[in-house]
Amino acid sequence: MIEELREDAKHIFNTNEGERLLEDMKHRYGFYTPTFRGDHCESAYAEGQRSVVLFILSLLSDRKPIEGEEDSG
Repeated sequence: MIEELREDAKHIFNTNEGERLLEDMKHRYGFYTPTFRGDHCESAYAEGQRSVVLFILSLLSDRKPIEGEEDSG
């Protein structure tokens, strides 16, 4: 399952449109900024958004999936 997701992500995000979308997501969802907000709920929410971008980036990388990625779908 994870290998299919990897191939799908590479197909989508290795286009000009996909690269533009991913860069927007990085800026919009805190990839380049700290997720600490002072309030633990806001920080958790921001980190949750950031984790989606990190997951997409992990799909695009050639590293082995971390524990739990294989069976998350």
